[in-house]
Amino acid sequence: MAKIPRVRIEKFLKRHATKERILDVGGGSGPYKKYFPNRVGFDVEPGPGVEYVGDAHKLSLFKDGEFSHVLSTEVLEHLQDPQLAINEMHRVLKDGGKLILTTRFVFPIHNAPGDYFRFTKYGLEHLLRNFRHVEIKEEIGTVGTLAVIFERLSFQADTMFVKTLGVSWLLLSKITLLFQWILTRQYSDVTRKSEIGNIMTSGYYVVAIK
Repeated sequence: MAKIPRVRIEKFLKRHATKERILDVGGGSGPYKKYFPNRVGFDVEPGPGVEYVGDAHKLSLFKDGEFSHVLSTEVLEHLQDPQLAINEMHRVLKDGGKLILTTRFVFPIHNAPGDYFRFTKYGLEHLLRNFRHVEIKEEIGTVGTLAVIFERLSFQADTMFVKTLGVSWLLLSKITLLFQWILTRQYSDVTRKSEIGNIMTSGYYVVAIK
């Protein structure tokens, strides 16, 4: 069964598919390579689909402005110095080049112990401040985020010491998705003086133009 974030990431990346040469930072075997047939796979570990092995904090194998596109899916939260990595992605992009990035906000620990950060949209705007144009979209709304959490409980936890009871969390996740409309207003803090959009999302999808 496809996870809620995976389905949405797939749709997002499909909209930004390109045949141009793209550096896939931390992309492993390239789960989204069908949308990026000319990807250059770069990862910290060798494996199928990885042309270059190295550290995302130092893309010294590549020249300034070498790529028209850089792809980074579900990697930023696993980097010890996200700003340094973002700066390197910016460096290897051509002027006018596009960074396509996804990352987590409200989400359980995963791939421990190499799970370091979570990002709000304001934090992402700061990290990407050197880009000329930045578009940040939420993966799902506040109630939908609860559904994502319930789904992850079904995958990452045992309930009452019985592994198979995780199905109950999966069912709760599906039911929760039906009630995404239920919140009518959300506020930036407990004083309720400032109304904002969603106060939670499971992750963000970013397109940044150099």
